Amino acid sequence: MTGMKALLRPILALLAAAALALPAMAHRHDDHSTHGQPAGGHSGHGAHGTGGHNHGADGQGTAGHGMDGHNMAPLDASAAPMAAPQARGNQPLPFKLVDGVKEFELEVGLLRWHILPEVMVSAMAYNGQVPGPLLRFTPGDKVRIKVTNRLNEPTTVHWHGVDVPIGQDGVPSISHPPIAPGATHAYEYTVPDTPGTFFYHTHVAPDRQQALGLYGPLIIDDPTATAQPTAEHLIMLGEWRVDADGTRPAMDAEGMKPNYFTFNGKAHPATETVTAKVGDRLLFRIVGSGQFVHPIHLHGAPFKVVATDGHPVPPAQQLTRDTVLVGPGQRYDLLWVPTRPGKWMIHCHINHHTTNDHREDGHGGGMMMIVDVQG
Repeated sequence: MTGMKALLRPILALLAAAALALPAMAHRHDDHSTHGQPAGGHSGHGAHGTGGHNHGADGQGTAGHGMDGHNMAPLDASAAPMAAPQARGNQPLPFKLVDGVKEFELEVGLLRWHILPEVMVSAMAYNGQVPGPLLRFTPGDKVRIKVTNRLNEPTTVHWHGVDVPIGQDGVPSISHPPIAPGATHAYEYTVPDTPGTFFYHTHVAPDRQQALGLYGPLIIDDPTATAQPTAEHLIMLGEWRVDADGTRPAMDAEGMKPNYFTFNGKAHPATETVTAKVGDRLLFRIVGSGQFVHPIHLHGAPFKVVATDGHPVPPAQQLTRDTVLVGPGQRYDLLWVPTRPGKWMIHCHINHHTTNDHREDGHGGGMMMIVDVQG
């Protein structure tokens, strides 16, 4: 009997602890069930109800800074400038040399942007383009990037994958205070000796700000490289949610799933066409700048994966593939040598991601680009 009591003692203690915890758990559940709901208990946003998400008053707000839940409201850019339908992102950003420092300027603001000639979205953008302008550095460069915030909410810039001091990393309230509306903040650092493909993006409410266009490419060139490609092409991945109420940040949440998918801020057939010749060495820099995973497939001859996340892959370890799975934040450098003439496609192989608003017209839409190879 003594042995039986010894066995039961820890079990009874656990049961007693569980009984004491139940009221506290129920209290926390009650708090959570009303968290983020406005007065009256309603928590939807139009036809796509998503309880517990903040809608804001004007489609901007300050999600992530004292406000409850996500800001799922459509972005109101009705008063913002409109980029020309044929405008492209990734445009090289010039600099001026100030006392030996390369000085760049980024301006963050609202923008009306065409992802298709007939489809315009409300976006947050760097320098009036989606993606933002291309920052191109060389190892050892001393750089200063002055960021002016024209939004009515705070923002920052994070240099994704770049080895910088913590004070320059762009995480609000950890690296530095967020950049207030109307303010300018200067990021300064020496470019590390890590040539490769990187990118920059907001780190304030990134599930909203980044999804609405606040990302751009950053390349650190290798001055010692001997074998240069014939041409290189950047492809930044993005997703958009456009409904009757406007443009919302696309994310994996009920009523927020994307219905448009873009390469460099454009959906096919508005994506650019790459031209090449048989035997050319084409370098594709693929950047997972959105919030979803995309298996990127290239028709025709296979490619080699020559770098991942900004780091070169030794030749003996370079995989030969025709599809590479690109997750959020990842970068892949793909070297492709076409062997036959023709119009070859590079596209996401989740077939729904090659549609526009759930429709496939002709040979497809969304994340698709044509590589026109001449003999």
